[in-house]
Amino acid sequence: MALKRCAWPNTDPLMIAYHDTEWGVPVHDDRKLFEFLVLDAFQAGLSWAIILKKREQFRRALHDFDPAQIARYTARDLARLLNDPGIIRNRQKIDATVHNARLFLEAQAEFGSFDRYIWQFVGGRTIVHRFRSDSQIPAMSRQSDAMSRDLRARGFKFVGSTICYAFMQAAGLVNDHVVRCFRHREVDR
Repeated sequence: MALKRCAWPNTDPLMIAYHDTEWGVPVHDDRKLFEFLVLDAFQAGLSWAIILKKREQFRRALHDFDPAQIARYTARDLARLLNDPGIIRNRQKIDATVHNARLFLEAQAEFGSFDRYIWQFVGGRTIVHRFRSDSQIPAMSRQSDAMSRDLRARGFKFVGSTICYAFMQAAGLVNDHVVRCFRHREVDR
């Protein structure tokens, strides 16, 4: 019997693997949280499939998403990234990545970890939804609105409510697997 899963991965093997192993799993590792923050910002205006296809190149180009290294990037590093055909070469998003890395480190210092800071927007626990179809899944929520407002107040860029909600889904702050999906119950444990 075939596994029932959310409809959005379609038949793309990369999307299926991401759905089946990562999406919605609670993340408490700061570097992984930074990775999702960066990738979700790069996704703005694009499909997640495009981002997943370039994810390994992003890891290579961005020192495995090490915010401390990225925060020290110089104009030379920015030029290197803008000339890298393996990643999305959008100047605003690249500039935002470096800028956000610096602010990420500030939040880590203030809260002891970015994990402690970001999970406060959901009260420290995954919000488990019980949607029956993908069409019921929202693009934003009051929690993503609050997260976006706070991140922007701190100076972060590319952190609108829709991007924050996608981040929340990726990092498991919300479980948006539909109830018929085999991952809904697994992630809920």
